Amino acid sequence: MLSTSQSREASKQLIRLLGSKTEEQWMRCLNLAITNWKMELKAANRILKGPSPLYSHGFSTSGLWKVQLYCPIITMEVENTNGSADERLAFSLNYHHLEGVMQLNCKTILREKWIEVMVNIDNIRLDVIRLVSEKILNDRGAGAAEKHFPSRISLQVTPASQADILSVSVSKSSENPKKEIEIEKTIEGSFEPLNKVGVQVSAGETTTTVFKPWKFEETAKGDSGGLNWFLHDSGNGREVFSSKPSPMKLFQPKAWFKHRYSSAYRPFTRQGGVIFAGDQYAETVCWKVDKSAIGKKTMEWELAGCIGLTYWPNKYRTFYNETRRAEFRETLQLTLM
Repeated sequence: MLSTSQSREASKQLIRLLGSKTEEQWMRCLNLAITNWKMELKAANRILKGPSPLYSHGFSTSGLWKVQLYCPIITMEVENTNGSADERLAFSLNYHHLEGVMQLNCKTILREKWIEVMVNIDNIRLDVIRLVSEKILNDRGAGAAEKHFPSRISLQVTPASQADILSVSVSKSSENPKKEIEIEKTIEGSFEPLNKVGVQVSAGETTTTVFKPWKFEETAKGDSGGLNWFLHDSGNGREVFSSKPSPMKLFQPKAWFKHRYSSAYRPFTRQGGVIFAGDQYAETVCWKVDKSAIGKKTMEWELAGCIGLTYWPNKYRTFYNETRRAEFRETLQLTLM
């Protein structure tokens, strides 16, 4: 049903009528069927182009853009991998799918010489949801806790018609991680026989770099504005999406990605997802639009996104790790004035 543009558009109309709860259940059933089909093809050593890797639908209303997206993990494109997953681990990783919601606030302000179109974040939510019961994942797989986690989110907003765009600007400056320098000095003295005094002096300097797990950046290129989140390893500061953990770190019991859904310092929700809301990410991308565009009832905008998911071992003893990605693209509307 998702292989042609006409069927995809018809399915979007159907899903809008179902309601959010029924929509989730429908898409989980559909993605379970796709996963089973892909697993059967793999078992038979057959490689066929399947349905669209990521299904999304968006709508525009007064002051709000919303895009809902779903994607089976097994259909996502592999960005990098290290080693090979055994049968049980592969089962757990494959029988999950990605669910996401992208909500952006948008408004127009009439200035003396131009119109300002302002877009900021309302809610960005991503979850990796199991497609079968927890019992099945424990019996046939490596458990429900072995699954991918979000590691990068990139959104790009672009006006479809750029003839009336005067400029684009962002509201957040680039920032560097905090670095704390601690100087520790100790003096030790001891008395030796024959009235000899020995004094030992030692001095040390410790440098600590403080990284936030998620780094947020805004970008502007041409007439496009970008919103980007990158997950970093709190131990060495390296970006998770584009790096691989060292084999020794995979077995360190206190590494941040171990027990990552129950630790108090986890960079995810307890269910393994992420939520970025306007309380922390209220920065704005602003376009200045020529006043001649006022006569146009609506203006089309394209919201394109790239979602990265990474797997590092959680409780399962394995050296296997991988990163996958999926992309979406939706056209939204905004009434100027």
